[in-house]
Amino acid sequence: MRMLITHLIALLLLVSCGTDEPKPIKLNNDSCDFCKMTISNGKFGAELITEKGRYYKFDDVSCMIQFAKSNTVVPYKSFYVADYSKDNTLILAEQSFFLKGGTISSPMRGNTIAFSTKKGALAYQQKLNAELKTWKEIYSTY
Repeated sequence: MRMLITHLIALLLLVSCGTDEPKPIKLNNDSCDFCKMTISNGKFGAELITEKGRYYKFDDVSCMIQFAKSNTVVPYKSFYVADYSKDNTLILAEQSFFLKGGTISSPMRGNTIAFSTKKGALAYQQKLNAELKTWKEIYSTY
């Protein structure tokens, strides 16, 4: 009997452990959890995961940051942003390289895009007349 209870507890612990992986954004189906607009462009989407494993999806980095800052009660585990060079692919925000401003035009006028590599960001920087930024700088902007 003890063995059965031990196995059940172990199984419950494994099931309750959330994943750190983002869930894919379903374009033209999922809605932004901040502004409620339908997410239609996979180059600007974002997602955050709470400590309890709840997922929130956004159509713009600015929506995700404003949502996170407006709710200081729920602790967040991970922030993900869309890699601009790969349509609808989410990458960790803390490891991303951002471009802001210039001729970038995102859904909610956050005018910010992200790349998984600095080389990728630099390839677009001059073309878009944008500033290279870190996640910390982007997060403090909103």
